[in-house]
Amino acid sequence: MDLFSTQFLSALLAIVVIDLVLAGDNAIVIALAARNLPPDMRRRAIVWGTVGAIAVRAVMSLGVVALLKIPGLQAAGGLFLVWIAYRLLVPVDKSEGELAAKPATAGFWPAIRTIVVADAVMGLDNVLGVAGAAQGSFLLVILGLLISVPIVVWGSALILRLVDRYPAIIYVGAGVLAWTAAVMLVHEPLVEDWLAAQRGADWAVYALVIGGVLLAGFLRNRVRKRADSDAAGQS
Repeated sequence: MDLFSTQFLSALLAIVVIDLVLAGDNAIVIALAARNLPPDMRRRAIVWGTVGAIAVRAVMSLGVVALLKIPGLQAAGGLFLVWIAYRLLVPVDKSEGELAAKPATAGFWPAIRTIVVADAVMGLDNVLGVAGAAQGSFLLVILGLLISVPIVVWGSALILRLVDRYPAIIYVGAGVLAWTAAVMLVHEPLVEDWLAAQRGADWAVYALVIGGVLLAGFLRNRVRKRADSDAAGQS
């Protein structure tokens, strides 16, 4: 992709959106890991822990970008990203936060280790989404991290409040993830030429993936909300 081309900029925007939408859990990890430190050490732990997490995530992202060039793996990653987009809309109770709540928060370096390890474990969805949106560009991965991570570090609380206040933001993020998944599926080397030969086939994939994820998430949330209302009415 040419630098500053529409394709490059749209992919970069997708990476930033993915990073921000999936930043909630990571922001919680950072807060939990540093919460028991003295005030003068808390900010340093957050900064250095985040630096370490960025380095680990960059290496993971670059590794996934390289792996996705192997025929078949890009399609597999795309299908997994479809599932991630759906789970973003229909969250489940997670236990990852317990990792950050363990006694490792007792000191400065243990807190940093907790932040880095927890971010690596919980950031797999983020890494796959970024690698898919990058479409083989290592430059896009690095630029996306450099742009979005500072926003996550200093604006994570604001992001969480906005998501709580405007739940539709989650649908936007899930749509971007689903779009990235569709891009990965359409450009899978094993089927790319065949899809290109079928008129409208690529657009059908985009519509099916994006529309399917958003509709499935909406319907599942609607059923859950109705069930919660019925349970509240019976209590």
